[in-house]
Amino acid sequence: MNMQKKGLSLLQYLLFLGLGIFLVWWSLQQIPAEKWNDFKLSLKSANYWLMLPVVFILSASHLLRALRWKILMQPLGFKPSLPNVFFAVMIGYLANLAVPRLGEVLKCTLLSKYEKVPAEKLVGTILVERVFDVISLGIVFIIALLTQYDIIGNYASEIFNSLFSNRFNTLSAFSGVILAIGIVFLFILLFAFIIKRYPQNRISLLIKKITTGIIEGLNSIRNLEQKGYFILYSFLIWALYIAGTWIGLMATKGTAHLELPAAISALAFASIGMIITPGGIGAYAFFMAKVLEKNNIPFEIGFANGTLQWFAQFLIVLIVGFCCLGLLPWYNKKKIHHESN
Repeated sequence: MNMQKKGLSLLQYLLFLGLGIFLVWWSLQQIPAEKWNDFKLSLKSANYWLMLPVVFILSASHLLRALRWKILMQPLGFKPSLPNVFFAVMIGYLANLAVPRLGEVLKCTLLSKYEKVPAEKLVGTILVERVFDVISLGIVFIIALLTQYDIIGNYASEIFNSLFSNRFNTLSAFSGVILAIGIVFLFILLFAFIIKRYPQNRISLLIKKITTGIIEGLNSIRNLEQKGYFILYSFLIWALYIAGTWIGLMATKGTAHLELPAAISALAFASIGMIITPGGIGAYAFFMAKVLEKNNIPFEIGFANGTLQWFAQFLIVLIVGFCCLGLLPWYNKKKIHHESN
């Protein structure tokens, strides 16, 4: 059974990684042969020093994520140390580079191990965070529409029309959604049957424990002691994302003249790329290039800038994530030694 799970995880990883590599290849194919020199020149002449403030800005956003997550744990009666929460967040991002969403599980288990916080309760807080991220991304899209309606509105219409112009594709997508909902519903019925039929069974008790923990984690949002800070941190996280994207646009000559609205639009669509492939490989730069193309930036220039910005984020997660991987056991060993004295 364990081998089967590993096989499924590997298959999922290869699928999403393959999608990312395909998007890299596809994006490069969009660059006409006569424009290759422009693409290479854009990267060669980029102001890489501007990536330094981007690194600090994005690192600050990760720290704010750790602070926000810490607030969600307080109503559950847990107050883990900030270093451990930050280490768990960064190691989670590192794991997501390998397998999408693996990091969400890993950071819960790591914090559970070092801070004695039940992992099943942390899952609920993660769900709350993701809901707020979706809401925040939705707000960014709304701002993008308000500030660049003629550009973003047309681009969104193009995507919508391409998705629904083919009835067969629409029917297939709808059938897939219905099938997914049906499978989830069947699993819920199966779990309910097991719990009712065998209430003292080990599996039933485990399902009850996980379900109760998730519900408690979700309810943490209702009992927040620092609602103001939670909202402030959420605002600052996305404000830093926008600032980092805008400064990143200034790094290449072809995009340096773009103003804040263009950065907001680029972030809105590039964020989708971070969701659909491991670490946003291929997809992040592709979506950013397509949006910048609507701002009269040649695709090859936009793709060069998107690649540069993606690589900066990738390096942050890789370097800081590996540092945290080593610091986590060291910090806790030192912490235990200090408490024992």
